[in-house]
Amino acid sequence: MAGGKRSFNSNGIAKDEPQKVKISKESLREALILFTYLKPYRGKFILALIFIALSSLSTSIFPFLLGKMIDAAAPGVKVSQLQSATNFGSQLGVNLIDVQWGLNTIILLIFLQLTVQMIFSFMRVYLLTEVGEKSLADMRTDVYSKLLSMPMSFFTEKRVGELSSRISSDLSQIQDAISLTLAEFLRGIFTLFIGLGFIFWISTKLALVMLCVVPIIAVLAVVFGMRIKKMSRKAQDQLAESGTIVQETFQGISIVKAFTSEFFEVSRYTKSVYSVVETAITNARYRGAFISFMIFSVFGAIAFVMWYGANMITTGELTIGKLTMFVIFSAFVGGTFAGFADMFSQLQKTLGATQSVREILRADGELVELKDVQVEPEFELKGNVRFEHVAFSYPSRKDIVVLKDVSLEAKSGQQIALVGPSGAGKSTIASLLLKFYEPDNGTIYFDEKSAKEFPLSQLRKQMAFVPQDVILFGGTIKENIAYGKPNASDKEIIEAAKKANAHDFVSKFPEAYQTIVGERGVKLSGGQRQRIAIARAILKDPAILILDEATSSLDSESEQLVQEALENLMKNRTSFVIAHRLSTIRNADQIVVIDKGIVSEKGTHEELMSGNNLYKKLNEMQFEFSN
Repeated sequence: MAGGKRSFNSNGIAKDEPQKVKISKESLREALILFTYLKPYRGKFILALIFIALSSLSTSIFPFLLGKMIDAAAPGVKVSQLQSATNFGSQLGVNLIDVQWGLNTIILLIFLQLTVQMIFSFMRVYLLTEVGEKSLADMRTDVYSKLLSMPMSFFTEKRVGELSSRISSDLSQIQDAISLTLAEFLRGIFTLFIGLGFIFWISTKLALVMLCVVPIIAVLAVVFGMRIKKMSRKAQDQLAESGTIVQETFQGISIVKAFTSEFFEVSRYTKSVYSVVETAITNARYRGAFISFMIFSVFGAIAFVMWYGANMITTGELTIGKLTMFVIFSAFVGGTFAGFADMFSQLQKTLGATQSVREILRADGELVELKDVQVEPEFELKGNVRFEHVAFSYPSRKDIVVLKDVSLEAKSGQQIALVGPSGAGKSTIASLLLKFYEPDNGTIYFDEKSAKEFPLSQLRKQMAFVPQDVILFGGTIKENIAYGKPNASDKEIIEAAKKANAHDFVSKFPEAYQTIVGERGVKLSGGQRQRIAIARAILKDPAILILDEATSSLDSESEQLVQEALENLMKNRTSFVIAHRLSTIRNADQIVVIDKGIVSEKGTHEELMSGNNLYKKLNEMQFEFSN
C-alpha cells in the first residue's frame, strides 16, 4: 500500500500527507475508477460543471465592462446611448468591441453581471460540495466496510495509524479533488480560453507581443519553483527527524536520565535542528532570487505591454478602455497559468491517495456478513469441536512452525484447558477456533462438519472470546455489555451483569449503566473491565466460549469475583480456557498440554499429576513461586 508521508507542522505536531505519485496513464485510470462514486449524483455534478463554465464566462465580462466604462468617461469620445432592446441586439450582432454605452448603462450592466456571477458561483460551490460530500461518505463507508472484512493477517502487517490515515487524510484528499481542485482546474481552463479569446479579440498584435514574453517567464518560474519545492521538502523531512528525536527522548525519558544521556540527546537534537537551519537558509537564497526575478519579470512584462499598448493608443489603434481590458484579461491568463502548478501538485497527491484507497478496495477480504446475522438452523452449533492433525504457521513468518500436529477433541458442554510454556501455541489454537486464520494442514470440525462448511459470520456468531487484556469501547457500560447482543433489553443487560458479578459496582456509579467507560475502559479497574467483558459474553449466549486467562493480573478480591463470573459463564457450554495460572483449571474436564507445537499430554488434573510430566513440573514451579 502506498503510505502517506509523515511531516510536522509549525507546532511540531505530526501529520500524514498523501504520497505524491507520477501522473501516468495507469494512475489516471485508477483515479477515474473512483469517479464511479459520482454516478448516483451525476445529474447535479453535470449541472455543477455547467455553472463552473457560466461562472467563468460571467467573471470575464467584468473587465470588458470596466474597459467600456473607462472609454465612456474618456474626454473626446463620442457616446451613443442605448436606445432600445432592438438597437442593443443589432450592436451585439455587428461589433461588440466597438459598442459605446453611457456610464449609467454600464454601471447597471456591471451590477447585473455581478448578480448573475454571484448566483452562478453559489450554485457551483453548493452543488460540487454536495456531490463531493455524498460521494465521499459512500467511499468512506465502502473503505471502512472493506477494512472490517480484512483477515487478521492484514491487521498484523498494518499500523492502526496508517489505516486511519487511509480513511481520513487520503479520502479527504480525494474529496478536495472532487469539490475543489477539479472545480478550480475546470474554471482555470474556461478562464484561460475565454481570456485568450478576449485578448485576441481586443488586439491580435498586442496579444502576440504578450504571448512572446509570458511563456519565457512561466518556464523560468517553473524551474525555480521545482528547486524551491525540493529544498522545502528536504527541510520538512529534517524537521520531521528532529520531531522524532523529541518524541523518542520523552518516551524513554527514564532511560535517558538513568544513563545520564541528557548531553548526548541535546547534542543530537541541536545537530538535527541546525541542519534544518542550513537547508532553510539555502532555500531562502533560492526563494529570494525567485521573488526578485518574478517582480522584475512580471512588472517588466506589464510595463513592456503597457508601453506597446500606449504606442498603439497614440496611433489610434487602441483606446484606453481596451488597453485596460487587455491588461486585466492578461492578469487572468497569467494567474491561471500560475495556479496550474499548484493544481498539478494537488493532482499528484490525489493520485497517491487514490492508489492507496484502490489497493484496499481491491484486496481480498473475509466472507463476513455486513448485516445483522441470524443463525440458520442447519448451522446451529451443539458445541462439539475436534482438531485433526492441525499444523499452522503465521503468514508473516512462514519459516516458524507454531503448530506441528495438533489433535484434540471437546464434547458439548466440556471445559478444555490449554496449558504449556509461553510460545507453545495456545493462543494460536484460539485464533484458529475463531477462524482468524486457516490451518496450513489438517481440519477443524464443529459437530463433525468441517469448519469450511460454515459461513464465517454464522460460526463466529455462536462463539464468544474473553481476552486477558480486555478491550472496551469508549461508550457507556450498557453499550459495552450490549455489544454481544445489540438489540438486548435493559432487563437482559442487567441479568447478564448480575451473572458476571458486575451489577453491584455498576449500580454504585451515579449514572449506573449510562456511565462512560472512557477510551479502552480506562475509567474502570482491571477487575471491573473483566466483569463487563464477561457480561458481554454471557449476553451473547454462545455455544463455544474461548477464555484467555482472565484472572492472572488481578488482585485476590477481584480474582475471586471474576472467577465466580467465569464459572457462571462456562455453565452448559463448551469452553476453551488458555490457562497461565494452573490453580484455576483443576476442575477442567480435560487439560491439554501444548509443547513445541504438539499435544504432549492430556487428561484430568489428577491423571496428569500422577505421572512425571511437564504439567506436574509447571504446577510445582508455580507452587514454589507463590510461596
